[in-house]
Amino acid sequence: MNLTQEMLSVNSYARQIAEQTTLAKAYIIIAKEHNNLHLAWELSTKIRSCQLLLSKAAMRDEPISLDEAEPNIRSLSSLILKAQDAHYDIATTMMTMKSHIQALEERANAASVQSMMFGQLTAESLPKNLHCLEMKLMADWLTKKSLQDFADERRNSPRLVDNNLYHFCIFSDNLLAVSVVINSTVANADHPKQLVFHIVTDSIHYGVMLAWFLNNDFKGSTVEVQNIDNFTWLNSSYSPAVKQLMATDSRKYYFDGSQDTGFEPKFRNPKYIYLLNHLRFYIPEIYPQLEKIVFLDDDVVVQKDLTPLFSLDLHGNVNGAVETCLEAFHRYYKYLNFSNPLISSKFDPQACGWAFGMNVFDLIAWRKASVTARYHYWIEQNADRTIWKLGTLPPGLLAFYGMTEPLDRRWHVLGLGYDVNVDNRLIESAAVIHFNGNMKPWLKLRINRYRPLWERYVNQTHPHLQDCATH
Repeated sequence: MNLTQEMLSVNSYARQIAEQTTLAKAYIIIAKEHNNLHLAWELSTKIRSCQLLLSKAAMRDEPISLDEAEPNIRSLSSLILKAQDAHYDIATTMMTMKSHIQALEERANAASVQSMMFGQLTAESLPKNLHCLEMKLMADWLTKKSLQDFADERRNSPRLVDNNLYHFCIFSDNLLAVSVVINSTVANADHPKQLVFHIVTDSIHYGVMLAWFLNNDFKGSTVEVQNIDNFTWLNSSYSPAVKQLMATDSRKYYFDGSQDTGFEPKFRNPKYIYLLNHLRFYIPEIYPQLEKIVFLDDDVVVQKDLTPLFSLDLHGNVNGAVETCLEAFHRYYKYLNFSNPLISSKFDPQACGWAFGMNVFDLIAWRKASVTARYHYWIEQNADRTIWKLGTLPPGLLAFYGMTEPLDRRWHVLGLGYDVNVDNRLIESAAVIHFNGNMKPWLKLRINRYRPLWERYVNQTHPHLQDCATH
């Protein structure tokens, strides 16, 4: 439950209890200073009861009810009045409360940073059952030569370059997540045999992905798996992104936890140094014979037929994407440093941001506009990380500026990885739902309300998944 949102509500019982608890903590200190130990003990006992109630509220999906709140609020109010009567020196009370609030704020800030770090670590880790699945699939790949022969046969299929078919690309090292993306896309397609999926992964997961996708049926659709290490053209001579990612100072910046403890932990997430995250800017080079493609992140679930995306009129634009500035006010100034004259002279700070995760790319228009070269230019300008701090969205906003066609928001609904209050009607109407954020559906750190939307596309009947279920 989003307890922070509860605290912001004027009528919330959680807010009343929290405010009373803060006041009571100040009176504990005053009571001890005046040697009124019994009152201090009474206040401490009631505070623990209130904290337990708040803790329970934070772990469930419903706010604190009146029946739960009333006895705590009533008894704590009585103790606070008693403390006020016993210690009526207002100046002393105000000074004590001020110092206590400052101490609480410092502790809250430290706890917030620690919580973010723990959340980031959890989001980056691979659950044991998924690790088990990957180990079993790797064993299959290494021991079954028939799989490798089958992979060789499928490698040069003419379907992979047929522009009369519908092409999707996914860049990921998460097998189960990619499988759900493909399963959900196929399950909701009107003509699944006309779909082609292009997966790029790293050398560690290449055999794992092939073993899975060669051995599973996807209603006649085609699945290609490529190894990023085979893209010899993607090197530091061609790509400034590769050059920066390989630089010693970049690796130190992302991996050295001893630097600048005041810096937000998410800015040091190593996923931002992972080349798979930057492949989205090289799609025309990876698929030189394709004319149009839909890019999907590995943390999305498809709920409707996506083939109409390929007939949308992008009005000469390169990128079709859903804008994100309607409710959350995600405008350019939120992502970019407009104190830099290079940015302020070329871009509108109020320009509407858009989302990566479900994008239609016109590759003919992309090549004509040299978007990848524009991306390289901005990567070079941001070598000192002063234009933006992290991620692939800020350089995307720069590279595709003036070349992005806004799509109907129902094509792509975001927030299921961090927002517990996404409107059910919006979810039901969405073609693609996106679990962006740290609370991924395959983790224990997840929003349980949304998990069934993802889990129904997991192939639970696969023997390896059944064997690994208890891990």
